[in-house]
Amino acid sequence: MREAIIALGPWAWIVLGLVLVALELAAPGVFLIWLGLAAIATGLIDALFDLSWQASAIVFALLSVASVVVGRLVTRRRDEGSADQPFLNRRGAALVGRSFTLDVPITGGEGRVRVDDTVWRAVGPDCPAGTRVTVTGLDGANLVVAPHEDGDA
Repeated sequence: MREAIIALGPWAWIVLGLVLVALELAAPGVFLIWLGLAAIATGLIDALFDLSWQASAIVFALLSVASVVVGRLVTRRRDEGSADQPFLNRRGAALVGRSFTLDVPITGGEGRVRVDDTVWRAVGPDCPAGTRVTVTGLDGANLVVAPHEDGDA
């Protein structure tokens, strides 16, 4: 096996890169793609400069780190959401700091609050129905609420 890999020379890196890219397609996680691209680039550099196996391993390690860092920067910008709709797919986050009236009393730490045409599950201290509450945070899909204080907006 070792002899076959050595006989492939730079093609071994390119084959490894293609295998990593194929694995990324089979099990997507946006990580193996960057290692695969680094392996392909290492194979191309090895073909151009006829590197020793030690030098090509160092080139692969450096390119792997660089490609993962660049990949994280590229995907982070894409994941941050749009500037014109910062709460898209995070509706509950847009409710933090707002006040609403309880529809269903909070008993045992759970109740319901109506927000426009949607009823949300509210968690917080026990309060009777009709109490004005302020959303202080989120717990999954639940609104964490506290009794509204008159001095707050």
